[in-house]
Amino acid sequence: MIIRDMEEKDYIQKGYVHYQSWIETYTGLMDESFLAKHTLQKCVLLAQKYPENTLVAEVNSQIVGFASYGESRDDSSRGEVVAIYVLKDYQQQGIGKQLMDECLKRLFNYQVIVVWVLHSNMHAISWYQTYGFLLDGHTKQVKVNENYQLDEVRMSFHR
Repeated sequence: MIIRDMEEKDYIQKGYVHYQSWIETYTGLMDESFLAKHTLQKCVLLAQKYPENTLVAEVNSQIVGFASYGESRDDSSRGEVVAIYVLKDYQQQGIGKQLMDECLKRLFNYQVIVVWVLHSNMHAISWYQTYGFLLDGHTKQVKVNENYQLDEVRMSFHR
């Protein structure tokens, strides 16, 4: 298994991991009409549009996970892991941990790292807690269309 920076040749595979992991993770946790608008094409376009600060996890020349990181979107004094996803068939193998380790290494200049998590995604919240992230009391509602919003909680990791 290799963790490396995403390259242009990876856009389609990274887009697939983004698309498929959302279906695997959020079915039953998000409104089905919102998930139906989550397409492979949109995910590939996102990979092309935002290639910076994106890591991929590669197993046998296949991308099976990715993570994105950078300065917090809410507070420039904090780092943020913006996304971390691993295909279901590759979970429980330490790939998410290795992606997180590399994100934290690259965010070395921040004392506090945050993640935003869907409030109902107890599996992810538990995983982040095992890693050392704690719920810090901050919440937000992200309006994604006229009739639907995502309720998220923030978790913080202090070095």
